[in-house]
Amino acid sequence: MDAADCYLEGNADAVEFCPHESYANLLAASTYTLQEGDCPSRSGSVYLFDVGDVEDVGLNLIQKIDTAGVFDIRWSRGGDGGDVALAQADADGCLIVYKIDETESKGTLREVSGKRISSSMCLCLDWDPSSTSIVVGLSDGSASVVSFTDSNLETVQEWKGHDFELWTASFDLNNPNLVYTGSDDCKFSCWDIRDSPADNRVFQNSKVHTMGVCCISSNPSDPYSIFTGSYDETLRVWDTRSVSRPLNETSVSLGGGVWRIKHHPSLSGVVLAACMHNGFALAKVSDGKGEVLESYNKHHSLAYGADWYRGKDQKQSVVATCSFYDRLLRVWMPITDFSTRCS
Repeated sequence: MDAADCYLEGNADAVEFCPHESYANLLAASTYTLQEGDCPSRSGSVYLFDVGDVEDVGLNLIQKIDTAGVFDIRWSRGGDGGDVALAQADADGCLIVYKIDETESKGTLREVSGKRISSSMCLCLDWDPSSTSIVVGLSDGSASVVSFTDSNLETVQEWKGHDFELWTASFDLNNPNLVYTGSDDCKFSCWDIRDSPADNRVFQNSKVHTMGVCCISSNPSDPYSIFTGSYDETLRVWDTRSVSRPLNETSVSLGGGVWRIKHHPSLSGVVLAACMHNGFALAKVSDGKGEVLESYNKHHSLAYGADWYRGKDQKQSVVATCSFYDRLLRVWMPITDFSTRCS
């Protein structure tokens, strides 16, 4: 089950496998550490690892970039033949984009653009389907959409949509004009960004999540299915065929605040969830029913970062996870036989 592990030099909060086929061996991880005292500071790092392949999985450090405290990182979307880029949302209110420097034999990250989005902290981000825009969620409840063209960042939309911290913001995978947001105010919202999003709210649900909304993830295999996670320990699935009033059709209790949801790269309805106080869970949702297939509890702190390896021709699923205060990064292989449980 366990393939490799290492300790980072700061509190680990995000891990992301590169979705681009030529760089599927690359794993990025980030940290956020609050230095308290008379002059408090928020520091962090972005790590780049070579994990090899599924036949010989490891954690070989390629690069470490010291920066402000990082809340979220996200690779540009794979499969489009475009540049391989990694975006960072940080505590200084900045959005930073790195690209792979192909002059290096193993590939390293090189900063190509950076922009201070706000005096508030940047808490989360997501790329649109074409990887030409990034939505950023802020600690004051605002969201910003930033265009990324020719390595330049330009804010094109910004609006105050929530009362408290905006922990999650994401584009609809099939309609890039729609942005979903979730916040500590327990609201799950959708916005049309074609013109003044604050005046074009598609919907806002404030009754279903009993605590703050932590993550929102469109189902890549179903254009009408959206997953949400909340501090209330529940994974929820929404049907958006009536987008102005989406229906919550399935709920799965995971026993811990659902901080991150990642869809399996090839199996519909299978997700990896970071459950904060209850480790990590693999869950299957189909036909209006949900079940936990497997739990992973070999971390001993807040479970925050999680992702699937996306290399081709893999016979075995590979997962990376990280936990906050113990600063631990792990790469492991689920024991679940997906061929029988998910057929």
